[in-house]
This record gives sequence, C-alpha cells and structure tokens, in this order.
Amino acid sequence: MIQGIAPSSTSAGLGFEMRTRFAAPSSTGIAALTSTGTNDSAESGASPAKSNELTAQEQQQVLQLRQTDRQVRAHEQAHLSVGGDLVRGGASFSYQTGPDQQRYAVAGEVSIDVSPASTPQETIPKAEHIRAAALAPADPSAQDNSVAAQAQRMASEARMEIAAMRLQQSATDQGGSRFYQGVEQSSGLGGRLDLFA
Repeated sequence: MIQGIAPSSTSAGLGFEMRTRFAAPSSTGIAALTSTGTNDSAESGASPAKSNELTAQEQQQVLQLRQTDRQVRAHEQAHLSVGGDLVRGGASFSYQTGPDQQRYAVAGEVSIDVSPASTPQETIPKAEHIRAAALAPADPSAQDNSVAAQAQRMASEARMEIAAMRLQQSATDQGGSRFYQGVEQSSGLGGRLDLFA
C-alpha cells in the first residue's frame, strides 16, 4: 500500500489486499498504498517449524501465511522502487503470528507525497510519477487505484490551468496590438505614433 503525504491535499490510500484494508484520508494529505493478505505470505527470515510439531491444518496455514508475506512485501517493494523521491520513509507492515509462532506480514503501506508541485508545469510530471508509483504492483488494490485516479485528476487540473493561462496571455497580447491599431486608424495619428514607437 502506498500512503501519500501532502501538506495541502487530500489523502488517499493504495495497496495490495487479499483482505481489503483502506487507509483513511487525513487532513495532513497522506495517501496510503496498502497491501493486505489474509492467507498468503511469511516474513523474511522466518524459520519453518518442524513438520512433526504442527498439524496438517496448521502446516497449511503456515504455507498460506508465507505466501501472503511474500506477496505483501513484493507489492510494497514495487511501490518503493517506482516511488523514488516521492516516498516518505520505508514500508511499514502489519503482522500476524502463525501457528509456528513466527510473524508474517499480512498488510503493508508506503507513504508518498501526493501534494501538487509549486507550478502547474511541475505538477503534471509529479502527478504522472504519483500515478506510476500507485500502479507499480502487478495487482494494484482499490486504494492504489484511488490514489492513481487522484493523481490523474491533479494532472488534468494542472493542464486546464496551463491552458487558461495561455488563453489569458493570448488575449492580453492581442488586446494590446488591437489598441495600437485602433489608435492609428481612428485618430489619424498613425504616422506620429510610428515615429515614437
């Protein structure tokens, strides 16, 4: 799961989930990409329990927890790899203790900055980077998709703002030249204005 931190934007959460878990939006602008698995992977370095100590059902549960752990960690690593300078801290995980008394990651999140940049021109590539980080895992969660959609909206708004600024600049440029053309045509002072221009 990616969790985004934005000083002035809304939060959104992203993540991989076998069992869906969403990070609530916060006023601090944190977006979270999350991953949750209820029956898949094991924590790195967890030593397997002796097969004669666990029942067949417990052994199956341990195998499922190991698989979930691997999936959750791979999901969060994908967010970290693509997130780059947007990432604020490393991945954090929620754990479940298996019947073998080992801890397995069953959910995770990565915090990223999802605030707009200082200018619309800088916001567009940043929004595209946020979207890429959110959709980096092979299996983006609903929360990941939500952050990606938020980034897409942010890029669209920046493009509209740039277009509006260009339109305003164009109107200003055209209005100034029309003024001088109008003065020249209506007042008969064209020759005199040319001398001073």
